[in-house]
Amino acid sequence: MKKAIIIAAAVAIAAGCAQKNPVLEVTGGKIQGVESETPGIVVYKGIPYAAPPTGELRWQAPQPVVAWEGVKVADTFGPICPQPGNKPGTFYGDEFYWQGTPEESEDCLYLNVWAPASSLGNAGAKLPVAMWVHGGAFMNGYGTEVTMDGEAWAERGVILVTINYRLGNLGFLSHPLLSEEQGGRSGNYGMLDQVAALEWIYKNISAFGGDPENITILGQSAGAMSIKNLVTSPLSKDMVAKAIIQSGGGIGGANLGGGNDTPQAVYDAQGKAIMDANGWTTLEQMRNASTAEILGAAAKAGRFAMLSPHPDGYFMTEDFNAAAAAGRIADIPYMIGCTSQDMGGLGGESINTFCKVRSEQSEHPAYQYFFQRNLPGDDDDPAKDPGAFHSSELWYMFGTLDKSWRPFTEGDYALSAQMVDAWTSFCKTGNPGWDAYTAENPVVQVFDVK
Repeated sequence: MKKAIIIAAAVAIAAGCAQKNPVLEVTGGKIQGVESETPGIVVYKGIPYAAPPTGELRWQAPQPVVAWEGVKVADTFGPICPQPGNKPGTFYGDEFYWQGTPEESEDCLYLNVWAPASSLGNAGAKLPVAMWVHGGAFMNGYGTEVTMDGEAWAERGVILVTINYRLGNLGFLSHPLLSEEQGGRSGNYGMLDQVAALEWIYKNISAFGGDPENITILGQSAGAMSIKNLVTSPLSKDMVAKAIIQSGGGIGGANLGGGNDTPQAVYDAQGKAIMDANGWTTLEQMRNASTAEILGAAAKAGRFAMLSPHPDGYFMTEDFNAAAAAGRIADIPYMIGCTSQDMGGLGGESINTFCKVRSEQSEHPAYQYFFQRNLPGDDDDPAKDPGAFHSSELWYMFGTLDKSWRPFTEGDYALSAQMVDAWTSFCKTGNPGWDAYTAENPVVQVFDVK
């Protein structure tokens, strides 16, 4: 009898564990996550959302996931996309990448999901979903940087997905031979990766308990410019319920790609000049070159490459600035802002203009914020104090202050909790907790330590 009770108890415990972390069916096969450091939160690391863009798939639109057999235990982040990187001794290298960067590979199209254990396998849970697009000037960055963690968001009932996408010469190179091969257009491969990730989320997130009709896309810097392009593109804007634009400018602000009307032919000519200078005159030669050779191709050619999204008549049929001014972007709630010491052109009047236009054109308002906390840790040299620098809000809105080397205070942790609440509230309801910005009521929510 005692043995039977023990066996029954063991079965019950096993069933309970399985319930908390079930095997899920997604595009490609079965997956199982791992427990995060926060009790009740499960993370799925390194889920492929497209085929490896290698070999003949280099400089092609992302292709369907290669299926796998059995259960993939998603316990390891995938490789990051090849990039120059932020070197130690540089500001951003020391700020975010002092621990080094992960393995790089052209096989890098992976995403990561943080979700409450209670929602897994329950399509009826219909939790709000957020897709984060990292910044890095379309040259650097990845979805698993130390600032980017979804535990605090999942604790508040928002499923967070972070993604990798192709960068630099591998993500945005245009060339006449590629355009000939691909119906008169080339480049924008990194943006097409983002569309593929969004499509994957739309099709699969219900398995995690997420609501495919309530997806917020958000990003910072080049990630914010990506968001502007995604809410403009006919390929993606209908899958988006809300959007957050962080330090990416508004209407008329600096915008790599989104404000760029340079013709395809100009991009093609530059790509050809770079490839020719390296001795690659055929697609076979270009696709057989090593990753390192491709990364260094522009420098070797002595040219600066325009490696950013651009209007191609397919992904980008028009410029964001023109589309937003005319009311042709996704008609959804927006949240937009910048930091007090941000890079030029990424804040100020362009953001005000965007908010005013939204209030005039749509019943869906725009909410503006302004982050002005001077981060602690630079006080020993006030002359070099960067203040609330470009990207500084990331520690706070992800709730990852404990992962930083900076001596954050109790006030910083309170500010971080306030910001996580605001960002996740917007994902849930379309309202972050303050009034929308209008010409008559120009409300800007200021985030700072009290």
